[in-house]
Amino acid sequence: MQVKTIQNLFLVLLFIIGINAAALTLPGSVFAGENTTLFESVEVAQASSEISEQLDIVLSRYESERGASYGDKGIARWQSFLATLEGRPAIEQIKAVNTYVNRKVYKTDQTNYGTGDYWATPKEFLSRGGDCEDFAIIKLLSLQQLGFSADELRMVVLLDTELRTPHAVLAVYVDGDVLILDNQSATVKSHTQLSHYVPLYSINTAGWWMHSYS
Repeated sequence: MQVKTIQNLFLVLLFIIGINAAALTLPGSVFAGENTTLFESVEVAQASSEISEQLDIVLSRYESERGASYGDKGIARWQSFLATLEGRPAIEQIKAVNTYVNRKVYKTDQTNYGTGDYWATPKEFLSRGGDCEDFAIIKLLSLQQLGFSADELRMVVLLDTELRTPHAVLAVYVDGDVLILDNQSATVKSHTQLSHYVPLYSINTAGWWMHSYS
């Protein structure tokens, strides 16, 4: 998983050397004003589009290739799987999607595409595997197709303090909790159980947020 901007890399470095980055935000950002429940962080809603554009681009590519994906075996199997989850309780859908996607092969962007950072569409991911943000993207799209709203889904780019490396997961807001779908874990867990994860930013189709600690 590659950190997506120079500023985010700077935040990671600040965290590693122990500097509090709580006040660092992009120009034009709007402070949310309250501690969020997501990893007990403070989040700042961002007015700029530099991060949200990355998700917009991959979703646009996904939409443009949907017609061309007719007959693609990976897409067909994925859609058949999602059809089996329609109408089932939300927690069952969440766990099933996490299990289904986590069976795919992890590959770095360098191995797959010869670049340090590439966000894959479901068709690309299902045929070639992918890295952590690719797992999170297809989980987001799966749950979105099953009826989850944008407000209930966020891809979170974070720092794994145990491995001391950037990582990405999908956060799902449901029943008063935030559940984390992680390609590194077969089990869906509450964010309260993952104290070694420190969020840097989160993103969905409605916008994006920087995270920090006071």
